Amino acid sequence: MIKLSFCVRRRSDLSPETFHRYWREVHAPLVERHAAALRMRRYVQCHTLEDAANDALRASRGAGEPFDGIAEVYWDSRQALEAALATPEGRDAGRELLEDERNFIDLAGSSLFLTEEQRIFDR
Repeated sequence: MIKLSFCVRRRSDLSPETFHRYWREVHAPLVERHAAALRMRRYVQCHTLEDAANDALRASRGAGEPFDGIAEVYWDSRQALEAALATPEGRDAGRELLEDERNFIDLAGSSLFLTEEQRIFDR
């Protein structure tokens, strides 16, 4: 299994509430609508909590400002991802998702990368 991790920062003109609502209520259904064309196995949104514990954790490590959340998109394999992007439907879906991301994500301030999980334990 391969995973795209997308560490997301909201556009500066959006409040955290507006950003999180748009991501959940507008973008998530759009991703789900395109999941088959993109051969996605799983999609998860991790929304950063407004919590004093986050400030303490960052301070304990000298870490920078947090992302507003992380999107995780899973495929069975890199070949499945590549095959999806090789189809006209997959390319159209990717373009539509990117176009919508511009409505709420600071793309230049965000980061994305492919990963392969190395499970250490699962209790």
